[in-house]
Amino acid sequence: MKTGKIAAIAMIATAVGGSAFAADLPSRKAPPPPTYVPPPPPIMTWTGFYGGLNLGGGWSANRANPNNFALYGSPVNGATYLLPGNTKGGNSTGGVVGGGQVGYNYQIGSFVLGAETDFQGTSMRSGGAANTALYPDPAGGGALLVPLSPAGNRGIALNWFGTARGRAGLLVAPTLLVYGTGGFAYGNLQSQFTGASSTRTGWTAGGGAEWMFMPNWSAKGEYLFTDLNSGGAQSALAATATDRRHTQYNVVRAGVNYHFNLGGAPSLTSY
Repeated sequence: MKTGKIAAIAMIATAVGGSAFAADLPSRKAPPPPTYVPPPPPIMTWTGFYGGLNLGGGWSANRANPNNFALYGSPVNGATYLLPGNTKGGNSTGGVVGGGQVGYNYQIGSFVLGAETDFQGTSMRSGGAANTALYPDPAGGGALLVPLSPAGNRGIALNWFGTARGRAGLLVAPTLLVYGTGGFAYGNLQSQFTGASSTRTGWTAGGGAEWMFMPNWSAKGEYLFTDLNSGGAQSALAATATDRRHTQYNVVRAGVNYHFNLGGAPSLTSY
């Protein structure tokens, strides 16, 4: 009887000890899978090359041809004189402007520096003022010189122009750039009286705003004032009859750019 009790107690102790030992053994259950953490999106940046197209309008900012000279003949002795014949020059008219641009931006914090070049075709024309004056004939008392050239000036045309400019801007928001721009300008001017044309150079300055409306794509609006002030004379009726031109014009245009961002596409979702 006593021996049976001892055996029962020993069995219970063995069972309890085995359970405790089993609890100390490592679990064979597989650990839960780690929680997936997506990589952070790339940082929004304006740094990189871009290219795009633009369309707008332009108009002259001054009288296009204020120093036109005309030939006059004397009805008395047949002599020919070269005198100012169109002091008012052409009127201020405009036309359509369109073309493309390429450039590069470099972002430093909230500042963006860059360079851009563009080439534009235009339909800009300046009309003429039919105000050829008559002058007293120095060879005949009371006689007036007779114009040998058509009355007035037919004005000039700006067939095309281009610029090479620096840009400097401030990010008022990660996707909105406000900038100023300025640099070198060139353009082809053509006399609508003789058909002769020449390429002039000068300077340009202006400003605008550009908005990155989706990854790699931006839209911009821009104003430029341009002064083609190089050279002085363009052949007209003869070697001594010249048109002097100092063409200034305004351009307002809208455009769209694709940003290549070779270091990684900008992300707008992180803002």
